[in-house]
Amino acid sequence: MTYMDFTCDLLKQMPIGTPIYTGQIAERIAARFTLEFKDAAAATSVAVKRIMDGKKIPDLRFYQKGIYFRTIVTPFGERGIDRERLVADKYLLPDKGYETGLVLLHRMGLTTQMPKEHVIATNMAKECVRTDKKLGVVIRPPKTEINAENKAYLQMLDALELLDKAPVDAENPYEIVANHIREKDLRYEKLLFFADRYYNKNTIMQLAHTAGKGGYTT
Repeated sequence: MTYMDFTCDLLKQMPIGTPIYTGQIAERIAARFTLEFKDAAAATSVAVKRIMDGKKIPDLRFYQKGIYFRTIVTPFGERGIDRERLVADKYLLPDKGYETGLVLLHRMGLTTQMPKEHVIATNMAKECVRTDKKLGVVIRPPKTEINAENKAYLQMLDALELLDKAPVDAENPYEIVANHIREKDLRYEKLLFFADRYYNKNTIMQLAHTAGKGGYTT
């Protein structure tokens, strides 16, 4: 089997719309043919170019350097790439970011207002807030580097921090937050630790109100 045959088989297995990363294909080629990654990357580049030029997979489309996708024709035209998956791969997974802002409050049921901006706290934002116009999201640095252990805690504290700033119209916002804390099995001791270390006094007070509504006792 040639590199191109192997690459063709991999591409044909990909679901419609799913982002296809040439770096991941190169990793598979490296493992299959026992190559160094740089050699596998070069082989992947040549194979994908020949596949595109020869239209060997007619539904394969180029998105941007290193990213492709397969499409189908619908009554509204060709289906595009899965942008939510692109956002997740670039800014959220694995454990490097989370949704925040009005999107978070809307999902939690704290506001009925539909957010205009999709805001993500992510380690990829480094030191400044910026807009990824191509993906339609705003990214901002987190209070501290996000990891698997603190992600859910920071996201919940972001929600509390926003309560006084956002158009919250839920009747019992603290009870709603308390319910989410229970559902996610978060510990108030850890929430308080992160709030004291990375958030302001107002957020700590919001946490105290939430703990009272949540029936927390020391």
